[in-house]
Amino acid sequence: KQLGISVQAYTSQVGGIVLGGDCSQYDLSLAESNIVRCPDEEKAREMEQLILDVKRDGDTVGGVVSCVGLGDPLYDKLSSSLAHAMLSINAAKGFDYGNGFAAACGRGSQQNDIFYNKGGAIATRTNNSGGIQGGISNGNDIFFRVAFKPVATLLKEQATVTRDGDETVLLARGRHDPCVVPRAVPVVEAMAALVVLDHFMLARAKDRLFV
Repeated sequence: KQLGISVQAYTSQVGGIVLGGDCSQYDLSLAESNIVRCPDEEKAREMEQLILDVKRDGDTVGGVVSCVGLGDPLYDKLSSSLAHAMLSINAAKGFDYGNGFAAACGRGSQQNDIFYNKGGAIATRTNNSGGIQGGISNGNDIFFRVAFKPVATLLKEQATVTRDGDETVLLARGRHDPCVVPRAVPVVEAMAALVVLDHFMLARAKDRLFV
């Protein structure tokens, strides 16, 4: 915050319930107004009900946490550092930024962020790159998503084998979350903040080295 950089994560998907559009369409400050940490009130209710239904069935469900960081350009291979940090979080199974995997379906003419003169400052008309081009922050919002798997421990019978290879049935007991996605939101924010600060300090160190 002292550097003028803010990091905001939120739940953008639980199971098949997905927020439409991108982060600019939502008031992200509303993410903490409900238990699932979703900035859309209607979708939040649907997500909460789904988690309760899944829990009642003794099952689990996964989802996606989206994160946007606002602030100054940062240097070095920022995208790989973010991926490394996010995929080190428990239950994280996927990471993409900007248009992510959707970019594989389009053409360069559709994906490129076009530069233009915005009142004397250079800007881009879109942010398909998610604020990172060639591994370097370009000053736009840094936007990425982290996919989280359903919790492996179910409160329903699962076929398995013993250490000797004999087939058996496992039935877990105790308290287990039906969905970790809402709990992962502040973890994603914290990891993103650490990566951003690391790169900011590295950039300052390089500037001093080559002055």
